[in-house]
Amino acid sequence: MSTFTLFFGVPSGCSFGSIVALEWSGLPYQLCRIEMPAQCNTEEYRQINPVGETPALLYDNGKVLTESMAILNHIMAKSLNAAFHYEQGTEQFNLFNQKLAFLNTTLFNAFSPHWYSLEHSSSEGNKQALREYGAVQVKKAFTALENSLTNQTWLMGDQLSFVDGYYAGIARWLKYHNVIDIDQFPNCKRLYEQLQNEAAVKFAHAIEQE
Repeated sequence: MSTFTLFFGVPSGCSFGSIVALEWSGLPYQLCRIEMPAQCNTEEYRQINPVGETPALLYDNGKVLTESMAILNHIMAKSLNAAFHYEQGTEQFNLFNQKLAFLNTTLFNAFSPHWYSLEHSSSEGNKQALREYGAVQVKKAFTALENSLTNQTWLMGDQLSFVDGYYAGIARWLKYHNVIDIDQFPNCKRLYEQLQNEAAVKFAHAIEQE
């Protein structure tokens, strides 16, 4: 069986979710740590991903898959753990992609002003304006997520999925960027806290902190 190599970004990269997914999948893999943003912009890494972002998944044949949605779908399709695999065209498959798309677009993009403010040179006034705009978008996204979690244990209902692992990597940005208090969203907080008890999530945290 072929082994994947996942290039994951630190600190606090969204690639966290791909590490969790690989752990849950039971697939053989190895990891390569990328310090952001410095190593992402090197010529060596841009040969792997010309966009200069993580995650990136390298196959044994030298081909590379990028973008979290594509990588998580690929891991789901290949998963050796049947609990995390959904056949294309089924309701579960469609729900998986619906939830993942929300996290990957609406929730992720809500934090973009905060990341830009952190990683680019600008006046303090411009940075503050970005953070204020971002805070509005983050609150809007978490409000929608909060409502969707009513009477649900996990993002897909009663079933743990890779979507939850991806959420664990993004929800921590609330604290990382000091945006808003997750206590405002009790369902989102409950989900985040119960994910911290998952062995795969603990492993991903430990790998990032090495």
